[in-house]
Parts: sequence; C-alpha cells; structure tokens
Amino acid sequence: MDTLLTILKDTAAVFTTISGSAQLAVIIIAGFITWLLQIRWGRFLNQILADHKSRSLGFTLKSIDRIAFPVSLFLLVMLGRIILEQFDWHVELLKIVMPLLLSLAVVRLVVYILRKALRPGRAIKAWENIIGIIIWSVVALHIVGWLPGIMKAMDELGITVGDARITLLATIKLILSIGFLLLVSMWLSRTIESRVMKSQHFDPGMRVAMAKVSKFFLVTLAILVGLNSVGIDLTALTVFGGALGVGIGFGLQRIASNLVSGFILIFDRSIKPGDVISIGDSFGWVEGLHARYIVVRNRDGVETLIPNENLVTSEVINWSYTDPQIRIKIPVQISYNDDPEKAMQIMLDASRANSRVINDPEPACRLLEFADSGIQLELRVWITDPQAGVANVRSDINLAIWRAFKENNITIPYPQRDVHLIKTT
Repeated sequence: MDTLLTILKDTAAVFTTISGSAQLAVIIIAGFITWLLQIRWGRFLNQILADHKSRSLGFTLKSIDRIAFPVSLFLLVMLGRIILEQFDWHVELLKIVMPLLLSLAVVRLVVYILRKALRPGRAIKAWENIIGIIIWSVVALHIVGWLPGIMKAMDELGITVGDARITLLATIKLILSIGFLLLVSMWLSRTIESRVMKSQHFDPGMRVAMAKVSKFFLVTLAILVGLNSVGIDLTALTVFGGALGVGIGFGLQRIASNLVSGFILIFDRSIKPGDVISIGDSFGWVEGLHARYIVVRNRDGVETLIPNENLVTSEVINWSYTDPQIRIKIPVQISYNDDPEKAMQIMLDASRANSRVINDPEPACRLLEFADSGIQLELRVWITDPQAGVANVRSDINLAIWRAFKENNITIPYPQRDVHLIKTT
C-alpha cells in the first residue's frame, strides 16, 4: 500500500509545475481534436461500408478504425512536443504518453486481428475493447515502470483463510489465466467442431457427440490448468465437489438432469439433427442438439426448445429413426348410392399419380364399415420422406380424389338425421 501511495504522490507532483501543466494542456487539446476527427472518420467509414460489401475492404477499414484514434492522438501529441521543445520546456510527460499511444494502437490492432482469425464467438466480440484495455494497461504500467510497485501493492492486499492467503494479485492472475485458457479452449473446440461436422466418415449423431465431448473436455481442462497455474492445490477441490453435489441435490437437480440427458441422447443416437420427431403437441425437424435442450423447428418456422430430460423420460415418435418409410391413412366416405369398388379404384389411381407415394409397398384401399351416413373407405399409402411433410401429401391426394369423384359423379355424403315429430293430444 505504501508503494502505491508513493507512485500516486510522484505522479501528482508532475502536474504542479508549469511545464507539467503545459504538457497536460497539450494532451487535452490533442484529445479534443482527435475526438472531432474520429466523429468525421466514423461517418466516412459507415458510408464506405454501406456502399461496398467487400469482406477484404471491410476488414482493412475496420483494422484502420482500431488504430485511428491512438495514432491520430500520437501525431498531435508529437506535434505539441515539438512546439514545447522549441521553447526549451520539459516534455518528460509527453515522452511517456507517446509510447503509450503507440502501444495502445498495436494492442487494439492485434486483439482485433486475433478475434477475426480465431472467431471465438459473439461474446468475445462484445468484450474486445475490455480485453484490449486490460492488456494495454499491463503494457502501459510496464512502460512507465509502475508495474512492479503496483503488483507488490496488490500482493499486500489480501485476506487469510485458514492456512491459505488470498491476495488481490492472485485473484487477478486466476481470472486472467482462466479467461485466456477458456478463450483458447473455445477456439479449439470450434475448430474441432467445424472439422468434425464436415467429415463424411461419421453420421450426424456421432458428429454432434464428438463436438460436445471435445468442448466439455477442453473447457474442463482449461479451468483445471488455470487453477493449477496460480498455485491452487487441486486436491482442495474435493470439498468444493462435495458442496456442488449437495447443491445439485437441492437446487440444480433439473439442470444436472438435462445435462446428463443431453449426453445420453448424443451417445445412444436416438435423436439426431435432421430427424423428424413428435413429442406431445410438438412436431418438427431437429435443428440442433445442445447441452440443456434440443431445437425443434415446425412447419410454421417456429423453433421450440425442448429440455433433454423430456426426451428421455417421455414417449417420443421419431419418424426417421431407422427407416424413414411411413404409412399414411386417408379416410373417405361415399354415398350408399355409389359403387364402392369404382370409388376405391379412383382413390388408388389418385394415390399412384402422386410423385411422393411409393409403389413398394403398393397403395391399398379398404372398405372399413357401413357407417350411419355412408360407406367408410380408407386409402393407405407409403412415403419415404416424412421430413418433407405429411399433411401436404394427404392434402394433394384428397384434392385428386375430390376432382375424380366430381368427374365420375360419386358423392361424398354429409351427416343425415331423421327427425320424427309425434303429435300429442
């Protein structure tokens, strides 16, 4: 703490002199001019990006945007330094600010290029500026020579828990090391996932399984290595593991159940991306398998998130589990005044005219019963692509039957009821 106070006193003493005040004025004026230039540059950049959709041009302009502010400020500060030197004023502060600005430009550019190259995800994109500031702060403290003193001061701030001492410096090291290792692990997992998903040697379910397992393994390894890198004894995690087990038993049971169920679905390959499933009132195509849920997209384009636990504990219809071939039943009723054999032949012809109906097994038509209002018939056809929809096939065949019945004067009856009126005296 005394070291940190000494650094702050020395810094404040610089600005009490006339030359220090002049140098501070140069920095403020240069910053204001740079801010105005940055506004005009931002408008110009947005206009160029809107008019040109080239990825290479966009990458170049955005790279320039990352260094435009510090480089512009550096040039203006350098101009102010030259002016002050003409009057034999001290410029020690400006000599320190200039390398700080150059290092800021380099750090921002490198962080941006690494993010574009590694493609770690949208979350890192939102944290790009914060990550750049943290890295630059360490570099800046090293340039001005304050880093050892500040590290010593942070090491003095801490608390003692049992035989262990937790300091501010150790905590920051832990956060930074785990954050960096997590970033690397996420990049590696994304790379592995992209390679696995493109491989033709594995089925879709196995690809998802390999991607999820590799991600889980890499993230766990990153956390353990990060803890070990700052000197934390991993055997102490046994106590934490016991506490975590109690937490899962009480409050995290459903979350843990969904996570375990997700791995069960992945490894037993009962549900894969692209399958057509029905669970409860939900029917649609499996868009993706995630750690806690699956995404099912229905015909309306609505995506439903179904917890993995529901798929393990509930009855699920997988229309494309082993054999995508399914049978569709189409009930039709005709009048008692019509010839059922002729109607059945018309229905068979209408089904064979549909391109999605297969001939093996052949379509079949059955007379089921003599109902109250008419003769009940049922057409049974087979298709091999339920993922393309079932209702649309039934609709097309029903329309073909309707047209053929109209041409052949076959009537589809409506419900009939006889009402007897009894006159009482």
